[in-house]
Amino acid sequence: MKVLVAIKRVVDAYVKVRVKSDGSGVETNNVKMAINPFCEIAVEEAIRLREAGSADEVVVVSIGALACQEQLRTALALGADRAIHIETEQVPEPLSVAKLLHAVMEKEQPGLVLLGKQSIDTDNNQVAQMLAALSGRPQGTFASAVQVQGQDVMVTREIDGGLETLKLNLPAIISTDLRLNEPRYASLPNIMKAKRKPMEVLSAESLGVTLIQHQQVLEVMSPPQRRAGIVVSGVDELVDKLRNEAKVID
Repeated sequence: MKVLVAIKRVVDAYVKVRVKSDGSGVETNNVKMAINPFCEIAVEEAIRLREAGSADEVVVVSIGALACQEQLRTALALGADRAIHIETEQVPEPLSVAKLLHAVMEKEQPGLVLLGKQSIDTDNNQVAQMLAALSGRPQGTFASAVQVQGQDVMVTREIDGGLETLKLNLPAIISTDLRLNEPRYASLPNIMKAKRKPMEVLSAESLGVTLIQHQQVLEVMSPPQRRAGIVVSGVDELVDKLRNEAKVID
């Protein structure tokens, strides 16, 4: 079985995000970039499925500028077999991403597609669901456990009331949550090997997809500065301030 994993290039999760001075977006120049954490979990799960004998090949795909190849090479160093880069001037909106991934699915015919449940930059949580709708394949979102059983896959997913287990017929689409696994670190030998692994570069036009922007970012702004706290002398003063200043109690 072939596993297709979609990854996204984002600002590293441990870097403090800075808004551009003109408010047009987030500053990315001279900023450390990385694989989106949820996507990294998806890569790890695909590699574990291959190591367990449930998968034969792991293919990673990313959409964006030439710099995306850095994250694709990282995924190859983690253990993926080959990579596909869909080169675009900018990262498309979720619907266009889903259409591009659907075109890749038609080309690759994977038995399982893994995606991070959302990216930490836009937090849309839309691509997996849109991809399932476009392809007509069953989906399991927010997965905290994945187990392939013959022609089916058991997915334990996190819901508001606890955990839910779904049985999906393969081929299927799964989006990964934080508790699914802990990604490994790439070893130096694997980093060197990743440089020789195949990477195919495609365009949206070659996949028959026209990129259309339905959304426009009007302004990006930093959250307001948190006000400093105060020390109160006792319960009476605390209640008074909560009632008369904060107005959170009657």
